[in-house]
Amino acid sequence: MANGEPSDSLATQSDEELVDRINAGEDRAFMEVYKRYRGVLYTFACRIADDEGQAEDLVQEVFLSLWEHRSSLRLQGSLSAYLYSAVRYRFFDWVDKRRVRQDYAQGFGRWLDREPIPADSGLLVAELQALVEEGLSRLPANMRRIFELSHQDQLSNHEIAELIGLSEKTVRNNLSGAMKALRRRLGPYRFSLLFA
Repeated sequence: MANGEPSDSLATQSDEELVDRINAGEDRAFMEVYKRYRGVLYTFACRIADDEGQAEDLVQEVFLSLWEHRSSLRLQGSLSAYLYSAVRYRFFDWVDKRRVRQDYAQGFGRWLDREPIPADSGLLVAELQALVEEGLSRLPANMRRIFELSHQDQLSNHEIAELIGLSEKTVRNNLSGAMKALRRRLGPYRFSLLFA
């Protein structure tokens, strides 16, 4: 090695020592963490995503984020717990985005089945989908999650409050804020088409 350090010396270091070195920008320490955890995280991601390609993407995104935020990385618990949680978070984020796209596509389909189809209906659907997805992406993560649990999973405010550990009043306030933001984004007419 260029600095005289044996190549296997990092393998004997603790996760905490490696995180300190990653904080300092040492790419060799990052590669050691990658070697140490990539396989088990991939196996875990395959189990929850049930899709090998998506599992690989989730793990790569977690490691990319770890390196990009290396200077500000501060762990409250163990590195392994942090990495497993990061994979879970990325998985749920992916599921939420995919569900939003599917649910709104189905909603547009139902609307088109009920309404006379204008010549530019394809443009209208694409426009509404883009506006809704953009509007949802701009919401704070917690507000977006509450909105999705209410409008897609059809959970009551009480069920949402219990599920995510908030008061029902907080759930109601978040739902109200999400609806106001989407109404502003879509305009009253388009908003009423989707949420009447």
